[in-house]
Amino acid sequence: MRIELEAARPPGVARRPDVDADTAWAALLAVRDHTRRSGRTRGDLSLRRCDDRSGFDVLTGRARDAILISTDDGGWESAAPPDRGAALLLDLYMPLCRESGGDGRPYVVGHLGQSLDGRIATVSGVSQWVTGPADLTHTHRMRALADAVLVGAGTVRQDDPRLTVRRVDGRNPLRVVIDPQRRLPADRHVFTDGNAETLVFCGRDAAEPAGPRTAASAQVIGLPCDQTGGLQPAAICAALAERGIRLLFVEGGGVTVSRFLQAGCLDRLQVTVAPLVIGSGRPAISLPEIADLSRVLRPRVRHITLGVDVMFDCVFDG
Repeated sequence: MRIELEAARPPGVARRPDVDADTAWAALLAVRDHTRRSGRTRGDLSLRRCDDRSGFDVLTGRARDAILISTDDGGWESAAPPDRGAALLLDLYMPLCRESGGDGRPYVVGHLGQSLDGRIATVSGVSQWVTGPADLTHTHRMRALADAVLVGAGTVRQDDPRLTVRRVDGRNPLRVVIDPQRRLPADRHVFTDGNAETLVFCGRDAAEPAGPRTAASAQVIGLPCDQTGGLQPAAICAALAERGIRLLFVEGGGVTVSRFLQAGCLDRLQVTVAPLVIGSGRPAISLPEIADLSRVLRPRVRHITLGVDVMFDCVFDG
């Protein structure tokens, strides 16, 4: 398989001897697309320099002139030295480009931005912006890598997000909204802007008729509600897997991410902590009470600096 990527370079400017952030991001998107098309999540995948044009090829098999090589463990190697920005992008995102989930569901990554005291918004729901611009760019990168981005009805009602890729290169993902009772107004951006497909999960009783509650542009899927009136994350993941979704980005809010975490449907959780104290407001994570610390969740964690914020990238094994 051969995929050619154009690397923008002003006329007369020589090729850089190292790999910059723009080149690394283009490579990550290429690896992501190759994985989706080929169905291969492991094995050799090389990105090598083309000397006759400003670009590089993505090929199967290693090459002596490789710029970037993704390895069997989801990491990366570099024959040409990456600069600091490129190295950070490769370390953070290369493992995600090679994931595809399993057991009939996507690989699921949750994300929350919170204050030092664990708040994602004020009491009234104002959350723009708890974290800084670097974390915002990160969420757009995650959208570009994901097949679908998911939020709860509260996030759509309060923030009216677009859930598109605007700050980085990449394609808009499928937008997924959980709205059990279908109470969201039809004027939200995800229903009106036409920039990406939108899918709404609701309770079966609310699935028909369509009525004015959800714009006609959104597809509606009804699922059984649980005793709390909510939808089971496992059922949502299974329905998305049937649509070919292999990487799902759960962007918020706190209730939605908490439900996925409690259900054991998060493979990875990214919590970005901003250096501010709100003092009151909506909590980031809310789970059932436990009696002692023997039952706490202990993921593998690494720390990523995003401007003045720090992101805890948590991996749940099993």
